[in-house]
Amino acid sequence: MPEPPLWPAGEYVAPAEYDVNVQTELIRRLREVPDRARKLVEDLNDSQLDTKYRNWTVRQIIHHLVDSHVNSYVRFKWALTEKEPTIKAYDESGWAELPDATETPLDSTLKMLDGLHHRWCDMLERLTDDQLQRGFFHPELERVVKLTDALSMYVHHSDHHLAQVEWVRAENGW
Repeated sequence: MPEPPLWPAGEYVAPAEYDVNVQTELIRRLREVPDRARKLVEDLNDSQLDTKYRNWTVRQIIHHLVDSHVNSYVRFKWALTEKEPTIKAYDESGWAELPDATETPLDSTLKMLDGLHHRWCDMLERLTDDQLQRGFFHPELERVVKLTDALSMYVHHSDHHLAQVEWVRAENGW
C-alpha cells in the first residue's frame, strides 16, 4: 500500500474574506460532519476499523474527532464568556492511545458527535458579528485565534480526518 498523504484534504487555507455567506457555508459543513463520519464507518467491521492511516487507526480517527471538537466547543464557550481566555492545549496523541480511543465501539462516539455538532452549530448560527470576532489565546500558536478563524480551521480539521478514512477505504477497496 502506498504511503498515505500527509494532507488528504489539502493543506488548510483560511478564507480570503469572512462574511455571512462564508459563515453560513462553514456552519453547514460543520453540521454535516456527524452524518459524513457515520456513513464512512457504519459498514466497517472491527478489523477494518483497526486499519491504520499513518499513526492512527480508523477507529482512533473517529474518536479523535469527538475529542478535538469537544475541546473546540468549550474553547468557543470560553471565548464568548471571557476576554481572550488562554485555552489549555491537550496531548492529542496521548488521548488517541487511551483505551476509549483504541477499543471502544464507535456507537457512543457517533452519538456524541451528533449532539455536539447540533449544539455547536445552533450556537454558531445565533452569534452576532461582534461575538464571532471574539477569540482565545492558543498557547501552542502563541496568538489569539478569532472564532471566525477557529470555525474555518475546525471545518478543515473535519475534512482532513474524514479524508483519511476515505483514503483507507479507497486503498482497501471497501
